[in-house]
Amino acid sequence: QVQLVESGGGLVQAGTSLRLSCAASGRTFSTHAMGWFRQAPGKEREFVTAINWSGGTTYYADSVKGRFTISRDNAKNTVYLQMNSLKPEDTAVYYCAADPVVKTGVASAWGQGTQVTVSL
Repeated sequence: QVQLVESGGGLVQAGTSLRLSCAASGRTFSTHAMGWFRQAPGKEREFVTAINWSGGTTYYADSVKGRFTISRDNAKNTVYLQMNSLKPEDTAVYYCAADPVVKTGVASAWGQGTQVTVSL
């Protein structure tokens, strides 16, 4: 179990980039898989991406493949989401998650969420 604090959200124009950060507490951060989910207004929470404990395995939703990159720095207890070529449909609240289950959206810990708004 970890505590997660997100940063990096904001209002940007389509075609630009943002990098989200998720800082985790706890000595055992490196033992957790991590991921990002998002929830747009009027929609259910959806999986975005996940990364295993070592950073050697990643997973991406089809909608973000080739545009988003998840990474982690276990020495800094931080996971990142680099978002490039942003589209208006990427607008959502983005949540960092520990031990994410892609199918159900269940996780052992969640960040507070950070708003990403992409305008034309």
